[in-house]
Amino acid sequence: MKIYVTSVYVDDQNKALDFYTAKLGFIKKHDIPVDGENRWLTVVSPDAPDGVELLLEPSAHPATAPFKQALVADGIPLTSFQVDDIDAEYARLSALGVAFTLPPTNAGPVKMAVLDDTCGNLIQIVQMVAQP
Repeated sequence: MKIYVTSVYVDDQNKALDFYTAKLGFIKKHDIPVDGENRWLTVVSPDAPDGVELLLEPSAHPATAPFKQALVADGIPLTSFQVDDIDAEYARLSALGVAFTLPPTNAGPVKMAVLDDTCGNLIQIVQMVAQP
């Protein structure tokens, strides 16, 4: 068994697609109309185009808004992405106007930062670092 797809709930799929591709650097994998204006809209890492897909899932279910709001209020990221050089990625994303709630910070075996995806979620990026 392996992970095929995982989701982030987004307030606006078009806005999310722009952010996750133009800012974070993912590439669009699938864009299939489902019902009305909703789509099966996935992105993947350009380093793993046949790897795990990230579904940009509409926040239509009534439980998603309070769930997302509670996570953001507590500063908890919805998910985490790994990067090779967090300082370079932080500089690149900051230059693109991405807002961070936590700058690169050492946290044991990782160095992490937290960003706002503009779609109602906090996203953590991590770099694996050597053990102290």
